Amino acid sequence: MPLPPAPTQRASLISSKALAKSESAISAPAKSMPHDNVTKKPIAKKAIPELQEQSITPSYSREPVPQQAPKKTKASKKNQGPTKLFVLDTNVLMHDPMCLFQFEEHDVYLPMIVLEELDSHKKGMTEVARNARQTSRFLDALAATPGSDIKLGLPLNATGHIDSGGKLFFQTQIMDVSLPMSLPQGKADNQILGVVQALGKLHAPREVVLVSKDINMRVKARALGLAAEDYQNDKVLEDGDLLYSGAMALPPDFWNRHGKAIESWQQGSHTFYRLSGPLVPSLLINQFVYLEAPGEPSLYARVTEIRGKTAVLKTLKDFGHAKNAVWGVTTRNREQNFAMNMLTDPEVDFVTLAGTAGTGKTLMALAAGLTQVLDDRRYTEIIMTRATVSVGEDIGFLPGTEEEKMGPWMGALDDNLEFLAKGDGGNAGEWGRAATNELIRSRIKIKSMNFMRGRTFMNKYVIIDEAQNLTPKQMKTLITRAGPGTKIICMGNLAQIDTPYLTEGSSGLTYAVDRFKGWAHGGHITLARGERSRLADFASEVL
Repeated sequence: MPLPPAPTQRASLISSKALAKSESAISAPAKSMPHDNVTKKPIAKKAIPELQEQSITPSYSREPVPQQAPKKTKASKKNQGPTKLFVLDTNVLMHDPMCLFQFEEHDVYLPMIVLEELDSHKKGMTEVARNARQTSRFLDALAATPGSDIKLGLPLNATGHIDSGGKLFFQTQIMDVSLPMSLPQGKADNQILGVVQALGKLHAPREVVLVSKDINMRVKARALGLAAEDYQNDKVLEDGDLLYSGAMALPPDFWNRHGKAIESWQQGSHTFYRLSGPLVPSLLINQFVYLEAPGEPSLYARVTEIRGKTAVLKTLKDFGHAKNAVWGVTTRNREQNFAMNMLTDPEVDFVTLAGTAGTGKTLMALAAGLTQVLDDRRYTEIIMTRATVSVGEDIGFLPGTEEEKMGPWMGALDDNLEFLAKGDGGNAGEWGRAATNELIRSRIKIKSMNFMRGRTFMNKYVIIDEAQNLTPKQMKTLITRAGPGTKIICMGNLAQIDTPYLTEGSSGLTYAVDRFKGWAHGGHITLARGERSRLADFASEVL
């Protein structure tokens, strides 16, 4: 097949005569079947268009053909190593029904005893029972997939979870289990360990891993030489990560490095600074920044705007001064002043406060709420709730209405209200203090979390105490109750988690802090220093 001659110089075009001559030769009818120059065998007619497209088109095209990058498939993002077989314990399924779809390309295996335990825990209105029922629904939907064979494994992406590339296997036959005689054979945990051991021998050298939330279960598995892991997908923070504190210290040379490029202006009682530079990418909306360096002017501000490579800082109101006291309460340290600025800002709808005992979380939240309900009339009332998780043994059923039943759980509310009422009506006499106390009580409603689903709070100031004992699902249920004009404050101490299977990394408070950081109408601050008493501060450090 004739081709046009190459151009005489680089980057020059082929002459129009040579191009026309080549095109006429191609379009001319072939007199005989073309032959391969090497084998002298006739070439099939269907191969001619492909040959013309591959050899001729790039040779005389006047426009360069763009080179397309190869498309990245989803498999390229996953691990290229051998897939594992994860055996799930019952407590993992009752903790998170979505765990079936969180193992990417790996396979999931459910022993028969796990299905038996799910069936025994499905009755009731507890969180565990609801999760057991939801898990059963997922298993039923996977088993009902058209064309699926339970012996060959059920594709986990058949119900729309496209990130799950593995299969779900059930125990369909009795396995040869050889556990030590010291382990009771009838116990459910030991039966699961026996299945893991048998699967390891059956699928060797493939790695078989037990996934359990039970620490003792994992210890026993490792003692038997079996691979065991905790369920990690529910943890917001990985090992080594730190919870977002909400505040950041500026470098000591901040004014020297950014002073010339900073634009400042005054608006009311606040000063605004617009800065640019390498510091901006590390900032978040509603994050507090401070500068406390010897010989330099101090700066306490909040990030209010981030656009491209510039950020706007807004100076704070000093609630540590007596003239700015909120319901008679003045802040005693830097973090408390940060928190009070968020609690009194109507543009911030969601506030999370974390800190150890005695840092003033409840007192500041109540003082800010009373001021905005009774003085500013910004909200109609204060609604307070908390997770009813006992520290010790339960005392049994409580008499009375919903509010009376919640009374024993609200000791912190009573203590702080006593302090606030004393400070506000200290010079009004006994009748004045009683009237103030009655007015305060009339604007505070105590609600139980058990009856929150389906409610909508409009123009309310909602305080969620002991939020570290909430699961992420419970936290979502409470926050989504907010209607127009409602402000929600979540408070808790991550060092005092009483709910089983919850850790600092998987708590609902940690979940909310991580998801809401950087939102224009949400803020967080970690209170570092206790202000309750010198005894409480010393006990927090040494005990």
